[in-house]
Amino acid sequence: MPKNPQLKSILIIGSGPIIIGQACEFDYSGTQSLRSLREDGIETILINSNPATIMTDPSMADHVYLLPLTTKSIIQILKEHPQIDAVLPTMGGQTALNLCIEAEEKGIWTDFGVKLIGVDIDAINITEDREQFRELMLKIGIPMAPQATATSYLKGKEIAQEYGFPLVIRASYTLGGAGASIVYKQEDFDELLTRGLEVSPIHEVMIDKALIGWKEYELELLRDKNDNVVIICTIENMDPMGIHTGDSITIAPAMTLSDKTFQRMRDMAIHMMRSIGDFEGGCNVQFAVSPDDKEDIIAIEINPRVSRSSALASKATGYPIAKVATKLAIGYTLDELNNQITGSTSALFEPTIDYVVVKIPRWNFDKFEGSDRTLGLQMKAVGEVMAIGRSFQEALHKGTQSLEIKRNGIGADGKGLKDYNTIIDKLTNPSWDRVFVIYDAIQMGIPLSRIHEITKIDMWFLKQYEELHILEKEISKFNIDTIERDLLLEAKQKGYGDRQIAHMLGCLESQVYKKREELRVNRVYKLVDTCAAEFKAQTPYYYSTFEDDVETKDGKLYADNESVVSDKKKIIVLGSGPNRIGQGIEFDYCCVHGVLAASECGYETIMINCNPETVSTDFDIADKLYFEPVFWEHIYDIIKHEKPEGVIVQLGGQTALKLSEKLDRYGIKIIGTSFKSLDLAEDRGSFSTLLKENNIPYPEFDTAETADEALAVADRLNFPILVRPSYVLGGQGMKIVINKQELEEHVVDLLRKIPNNKLLLDHYLDGAIEAEADAICDGENVYIIGIMEHIEPCGIHSGDSNATLPPFNLGNLVMQQIKDHTHKIALALNTVGLINIQFAIKDDMVYIIEANPRASRTVPFIAKAYGEPYVNYATKVMLGDKKVTDFEFKPYLKGYAIKQPVFSFNKFPNVNKKLGPEMKSTGESILFIDSLKDDEFYNLYSRRKMYLSK
Repeated sequence: MPKNPQLKSILIIGSGPIIIGQACEFDYSGTQSLRSLREDGIETILINSNPATIMTDPSMADHVYLLPLTTKSIIQILKEHPQIDAVLPTMGGQTALNLCIEAEEKGIWTDFGVKLIGVDIDAINITEDREQFRELMLKIGIPMAPQATATSYLKGKEIAQEYGFPLVIRASYTLGGAGASIVYKQEDFDELLTRGLEVSPIHEVMIDKALIGWKEYELELLRDKNDNVVIICTIENMDPMGIHTGDSITIAPAMTLSDKTFQRMRDMAIHMMRSIGDFEGGCNVQFAVSPDDKEDIIAIEINPRVSRSSALASKATGYPIAKVATKLAIGYTLDELNNQITGSTSALFEPTIDYVVVKIPRWNFDKFEGSDRTLGLQMKAVGEVMAIGRSFQEALHKGTQSLEIKRNGIGADGKGLKDYNTIIDKLTNPSWDRVFVIYDAIQMGIPLSRIHEITKIDMWFLKQYEELHILEKEISKFNIDTIERDLLLEAKQKGYGDRQIAHMLGCLESQVYKKREELRVNRVYKLVDTCAAEFKAQTPYYYSTFEDDVETKDGKLYADNESVVSDKKKIIVLGSGPNRIGQGIEFDYCCVHGVLAASECGYETIMINCNPETVSTDFDIADKLYFEPVFWEHIYDIIKHEKPEGVIVQLGGQTALKLSEKLDRYGIKIIGTSFKSLDLAEDRGSFSTLLKENNIPYPEFDTAETADEALAVADRLNFPILVRPSYVLGGQGMKIVINKQELEEHVVDLLRKIPNNKLLLDHYLDGAIEAEADAICDGENVYIIGIMEHIEPCGIHSGDSNATLPPFNLGNLVMQQIKDHTHKIALALNTVGLINIQFAIKDDMVYIIEANPRASRTVPFIAKAYGEPYVNYATKVMLGDKKVTDFEFKPYLKGYAIKQPVFSFNKFPNVNKKLGPEMKSTGESILFIDSLKDDEFYNLYSRRKMYLSK
């Protein structure tokens, strides 16, 4: 039975702004879903309020509604599109499901004759209502932890008295573990119970006997209307129960699960999926397994939708779960669909992988001063990286190299902890850096049995760490001249970076690279093919590894490289790595558009990125995808292998920009604005000199490299002073100080965190208005794509400000200065491509705060507001394919568009929520208003000064 012929028009609900617990993995699944429906000729209507994602690009759906995710918006869309036959709510995370349930309860779907596909409302209710779920599991014979539901404070106290501590409290109908906690002591119980009841929209919590130290697993399943079920991936959490899966290091396939237990788990997952309701699509099931020989299995929860883990599972196996789940929702069965990776096997064929995938979360605790940094049941990570290797050790190293936290891998970089008490504390209270601390503990000589006793991490993983430590000790006995090929090859096969090997041998990274070339220890690339090479794969999706040479019949040495280089002209686009505050999904949007534009110009496109949540790492966006760390050594090897015309760095945020200096030094062409110009804009001192030469006003400033210099500068400038480091992202380390003591404390702290940095001290223009402009420049012509005025005053980071397009309160004189300065600066910096400039306006004088000749956070917002593909145009300018004057710009916007920041402070209850020059928002939404008399605008404007913190 092919697809349901009655479905001609489908509404998809997106997930809204990025928050901790619901990030761009749902934009990835939603985008895949939209493309999947289009293949079948179905009209697509999308509602999503997030302007930063590729999902809301006009090219993705037939009708895109950038509206708040409310039932009011749903009714508006259904009235405008009476042809809508069905709604698919499973691609937009918990936000979409909750909105779908609300619309169902209000009778909206029935009123408009809209069918629900891909999930069953009863299935959502059963899985979200912890009491209903528990009863069903007991009925079908699936074991669960002893647990009971509390809908009141008193009932919760009674349950705690019965079970004893430790206990787990989980709030019903929440996302990312909101309101969940482990309670070890009675004195903490009252506060945590109250919080859970408050956070739950139905004021209900489930209280479980805590399974501390049990192992945690996840299974990703798909099911069709004929009840065929495939298990796509088994994921094991290295961290035991008690840490949210979004904050856990996870591995695919499962490493420490016996086959017998895996088969039992499989059967239980399928039984659970079939029991919760009659629906077609994806499902994620979580289990706990006892850490003894009995391997008892207990069900934790089931989510009848694509999840954070299904994005990971898709990238890990190469099986496009969201795409297939969408096909199943419109009536196809698994046996009718082809696996798009192989092009020849059926989608009913379960993936098998002959490599190991490791996911490591990325946190941003530095943005939340005073936050509790221990990990628990409530998710705190803002992003994640995924790495592929031939062994767990190789993938673990590649994962830590991808995090961009100034570590070169696990250990061997001189940055490990040396204090016994600190190490024991970090092992006892799970911390964001525990992945490194385990190695430090082994290095210190703490026995594996003790580490296991404290962390409850399976001994297999700890022994893998121990092997790395033994290898490091062995390598350290040699120097660059005496190390043998076998030992160097083993280090590379276990994932050690050249920098780490250089650290062990006491030499330079470049010497290790040279030695590798001499000894023929070279990277080879392997295909991700979903079928362990049993069938030929059609998709160019690669990871790197190291193999020993094989001698051929004619005596030649040969290592099998599956990445075949074509003779076409090529462009490499560097991705933006893991999401974090200050660098989010908007750069992924830019990278995808850059790839598509380069393809339109006739280039073979190559994408390098390590973020499993995003569209840029989908297997069919670029001509070739290298799922590799955006880390110098990996990139350089790919460049040497592919020999591109050049590399695009200005679309991948600070991640890609940071690599421009090395690219320039190694003579690799940077497409668009040159490294010299990028560096000039980043170096605060040189940039201010450029402004001076061009007679462009800027706040009084000076630079300092020590606390003494900073105090001397303060004598010349008046307080308040804004302190800013060079080469940082998202306002990292920026602060407004109002006296010498604050200045000294902040400078000392900054130089400890970012040694050898040049600090810029500005006189802070108190009470100034802030504005920013984005423009495209081809070196001769400048076109301003948008000028935005911030509602909040100058001093709050632009990423945390409500930005209004076009400006609402700037006179002609000010607007003309902004335009003139933008033209002058873009040309003075020899910009080729995009540039973003930020301004402070005081007494009708426009001062320059900073300029960034690259794609900025606001470009996708402006493109959506005006309905113009600006990144496409900018990429064609960078490639020299077009001049700015070749485009016919036709921006259209009725009224105003406001970019509204969204914060995730609820994950950190005790944190100071004041805003300042350092960015804290995790996402954004877009709001369209017809006039400034709109209530929403009035509310924003009246609150504008509330948060400014000096």
